[in-house]
Amino acid sequence: MPLKQWCCRLSVLLLCALFLSQAHVLAAPLQKVATAWMGEQETFPIWYAKEQGWDREAGLDITMLYFNSGMDAVNTLPAGSWVFAGVGAVPALLGALRYDMSVISMCNDEAQANAVLVRPDSPIARVKGYNSDCPNLLGSPKTVKGITILTTTISSSHYALSTWLAALGLTEKDVTIKNMEQASALAAFEYGIGDAVVLWAPLTYVGQNRGWLVASTPHMTGHPLPLLLCASKRFAEKHPDITARFIQVYQRGVEYMKNTPMDKLVTDYLRFYSNWAGAEYTRKLAERDLKTHNIYTLSDLERLFDTSNGPSQVQQWFTHLAEFLASSGRISHQELEKLHGSGYVTSKYLKLAAQTPQPSAAQ
Repeated sequence: MPLKQWCCRLSVLLLCALFLSQAHVLAAPLQKVATAWMGEQETFPIWYAKEQGWDREAGLDITMLYFNSGMDAVNTLPAGSWVFAGVGAVPALLGALRYDMSVISMCNDEAQANAVLVRPDSPIARVKGYNSDCPNLLGSPKTVKGITILTTTISSSHYALSTWLAALGLTEKDVTIKNMEQASALAAFEYGIGDAVVLWAPLTYVGQNRGWLVASTPHMTGHPLPLLLCASKRFAEKHPDITARFIQVYQRGVEYMKNTPMDKLVTDYLRFYSNWAGAEYTRKLAERDLKTHNIYTLSDLERLFDTSNGPSQVQQWFTHLAEFLASSGRISHQELEKLHGSGYVTSKYLKLAAQTPQPSAAQ
């Protein structure tokens, strides 16, 4: 056979092999990934990414499970209900302590979105600046001690409550705390039950629109309040590539939020709340919710999780939170030591996500 003819046939065979290989890759089954979320801002990026099919582009088939609180979601991890979740700082910390959960990234900072609210005619509202370090705080030991407070316990709102009490020199033993789901707490307070209510967004703004006053937020007391992306440690360590791809899909949704004009973003955001959370809000409230939450690019997250010069910013936040919970009796000092040595806040999946090229969210 002439050399030229042989080379042509070899080229054809190689091309066929290449096409068959690509077809096999394209036909590879998607990796099913179960995730857990609440009806809040941090869920929008993954909801939108799922709607656009960006998970499938990354070789994933993400399913989204709805929970009323982060702790509700965390408590289902041992049953294998999910492998990734968006939860508040307190559930994330307790999940790491109890269920070997890892913190792999951050969704937002909601320190301004969790608020202690009181009625305008409350004695609490008549006292401002008791603590000179927190001049905008409402209340004093005399007006707060003995009151009944409605909130969702073991949650970000619970932490917001604790920081308020601490700023006033009080502890949870000085008040009565009624555990309720957020919507129930809002409704009960509207009907005159309780002396204060602690809500997270967007119900925070619903309460303010009803005339209730903000007595405190973690931001007002100088505390950050991150909302975290967490993972089953076992799953993440077994599947680092899937974990990195999941972070990329989530961050693609964040990129869309950062690069989309507010008017269009609000329209999508209202559709998210209606379709996912079953709630209807005004455009004004939706825009307020979006502006209240700080969100982060992948470069921002690498910086916040960077340990090259000692504990990362996120690790420092969690150390403070753990010590706060220990001082208030929510966790023991033995549990505190266990947390300090567990390495549950990790940057390795963020680094892996940053090293791999990813599609743009531009439309």
